[in-house]
Amino acid sequence: MIYYIAGRITGNPDYKEEFERAAREIARLDPGAVILNPAVLPEGLSNEGYMRICFAMLDVAETVVFLPGSEKSDGAKLEEAYCRYTGKRTTTLLHMVLKKRLEEKSNGK
Repeated sequence: MIYYIAGRITGNPDYKEEFERAAREIARLDPGAVILNPAVLPEGLSNEGYMRICFAMLDVAETVVFLPGSEKSDGAKLEEAYCRYTGKRTTTLLHMVLKKRLEEKSNGK
């Protein structure tokens, strides 16, 4: 599965750590996953430049994982609208964690 991480970057001083933690958690939940992380893009581009790159990553992703606080991000709101418009599968990191716990519980782990 190819995942794209969506969340608040602008105005969030801890975004690199938050996105990295999310990437590790997704990898733990879905070993072998390909994770597209916009927080590792180089600094110095315009907001429009970042969004162009992010939309390309969105197109490649099979599922978009929204982080807590993404509703406060103009960019993440655009990404969510794009996902709705194109029918892209979305979830939240919390939903992924809870789903995995339920699966493990039903399998007796």
